[in-house]
Amino acid sequence: MQPSAWRAPALSLRWWPVFQRNLLVWRKLAVPSLIGNIAEPLMWLVAFGYGMGALVGQVQVGDRTVPYILFLASGSICMSAMNAASFEALYSAFSRMHVQKTWDGIMNAPVSLDDVVTAEMLWAAFKALFTVTAILGVMLALGISASPKLLAAWPILLLAGVAFSCIALIFNALAKGYDFFTYYFTLFLTPMMFLSGVFFPRDQLPVAIRVVSDWLPLTNAVELVRPLFMDQWPAHPWRGLLVLLAYAVVSFWVALALTRRRFRA
Repeated sequence: MQPSAWRAPALSLRWWPVFQRNLLVWRKLAVPSLIGNIAEPLMWLVAFGYGMGALVGQVQVGDRTVPYILFLASGSICMSAMNAASFEALYSAFSRMHVQKTWDGIMNAPVSLDDVVTAEMLWAAFKALFTVTAILGVMLALGISASPKLLAAWPILLLAGVAFSCIALIFNALAKGYDFFTYYFTLFLTPMMFLSGVFFPRDQLPVAIRVVSDWLPLTNAVELVRPLFMDQWPAHPWRGLLVLLAYAVVSFWVALALTRRRFRA
């Protein structure tokens, strides 16, 4: 009798060689990959931050008024972590799993499917952290924020990357082709971008939608990171961290179970 696909993850350190393999391959394309990952968020920042920011001026955040460019930057860096982790855990992971059959080759070694999925999740989170670090460097160079509390943003953005990579791996396990990912971006990521306080304060949303927005992973990432840009500590850090952690744990479990079922077929 086959063990249940929903059994607990069998975690070990054998994910590390798989992670190293992805790193060695990526190093050959690191520069174009970095440019591709940071170009779009920086265009958002310039077009909306400086263009629309000139029209909007100041934005009320709690009891403080901040420039719109700072408001947008603190939200867009979380959005960048979401997008970078999602793209890696969808298109790149699907290529290795389904198109190139890299996972099959790896599992001929003493490496389990659980190890491979764990490595893919951590690799996508690392790519997200690398991307947001580069974007944060540009933001610092532009003088958008100089708060020393931004150092605390790295572990938060890493956790956000882990959460979104786990969610994306669920869709990776279900996908039959690249076109399937359109549903994920159109029905999940894009609406969340506009409901999570990235572009405008969530106070403008209807109450019912705001209640839903409170529990979105991007909302909680933004609520944790934005005060750091303002040289403040988040008002409710544990709530946001627990929500992101819950998304990561539950989504990883579901993604792993669905991937096990796929490889049994």
